[in-house]
Amino acid sequence: MPELPEVETVMRGIEPAMTGYRIDQLILNRPDLRWPFPGGMAERVSGAKVLGLRRRSKYILADLDSNETLLIHLGMSGRILVSGDPLGNFVRDHPPIEKHDHAIFSMENGARITFNDPRRFGAMDLLDTALGDAHPLLRNIGPEPFGNEFHEDYLVNILKKKNSPIKSALLDQRIIAGLGNIYVCEVLFRAGISPKKLAGKISAKRTAPMVAIIRDVLGEAIQAGGSTLRDFRHSDGELGYFQHTFKVYGREDEACTNTDCDAKIKRIFQSGRSSFYCPKCQR
Repeated sequence: MPELPEVETVMRGIEPAMTGYRIDQLILNRPDLRWPFPGGMAERVSGAKVLGLRRRSKYILADLDSNETLLIHLGMSGRILVSGDPLGNFVRDHPPIEKHDHAIFSMENGARITFNDPRRFGAMDLLDTALGDAHPLLRNIGPEPFGNEFHEDYLVNILKKKNSPIKSALLDQRIIAGLGNIYVCEVLFRAGISPKKLAGKISAKRTAPMVAIIRDVLGEAIQAGGSTLRDFRHSDGELGYFQHTFKVYGREDEACTNTDCDAKIKRIFQSGRSSFYCPKCQR
């Protein structure tokens, strides 16, 4: 599933073609994705002007001048592609409609925004912009990693109360927004902390630096355009490249990248997910 850097990359990619422009028409080629589209969604969105795009955790939010906000989640295989952008960011003409093109936004500037999702684990919803934070998908999400509410004291205080492994704690969206399996593995390697270590047993001295490490890892991934795993692509069809700098993720039995370490990367399963780590460097 795309994590924060991938969602941020997609949002930035579609922003020039959507922000400030009206949606001439929304075509829905099926009644649902992960769940049914809200009633009258095509009619409610068509004709509305996109005031701005923003990201909350792994969700893209498009604020409309109709006082509604379009919520988009990419799911496991969802992609958003742009074609026909007159600003020149996307040189491709409109491609033929494909089997899994489930939602098509025709913009007044000539651009087309297509949501393609073969597995249909993605989702869309419409919510009252003024009450957006109370939406069931958003109301319990923790602070954004780049926001002012996410700081060393916050992380130290919330993790010291957790008896779960640090890997599980960092994946909890109620604690930190947007972190997923890939980037938590990379964060813990840089922090030198084993994914098996209980969060509440980690000293404040070791916990506090993870704030900066989390921001560094996510920032580098965004700059690289995210990580291309399975179905993820940018809105222009290009690939992300952060996966080429992975230190542990997906590197089972390969040598640790730390020059003074002779250990090999191990893989374990935690709560049904793979954790990659160096048993020598991460304690």
